[in-house]
Amino acid sequence: MATDESFEAFMVEREAAALAYTRGEGGAVDALTSRADPVSFFGPDGGRVEGAEAVRKSFAAGAANFSPESDSRLEIIDMGGDGEIGFWTGIQHAKVKMKGRDDIVPMQLRITEVFRRQDGGWKLVHRHADMLKQG
Repeated sequence: MATDESFEAFMVEREAAALAYTRGEGGAVDALTSRADPVSFFGPDGGRVEGAEAVRKSFAAGAANFSPESDSRLEIIDMGGDGEIGFWTGIQHAKVKMKGRDDIVPMQLRITEVFRRQDGGWKLVHRHADMLKQG
């Protein structure tokens, strides 16, 4: 799959939204998430959430757990986006501070995200995140 310029530009926005999320600000991820089903989320806890509204609520609840001292960057292994579908896969490297805790927790998540072009932009329709096995 070729990658068009709009998807490459979108991925800069997506990385900024990931950083904001790990700092407790879920609004940017919410703005990038589709409001039209089907939408799904396979979270690092092993669970699954289906439906646009349920996924957006799950993302908001997740962001609320983080404090502003957190940091995140995306290591993109592969990505593509043209026409109506886009994706990226890679590792999210984060150092997060959870609300109510004093320590910083390193977190490396294996990520696959799928996007659909809607209303003139890219919208998240599936996220799969799980912990990267160390070693």
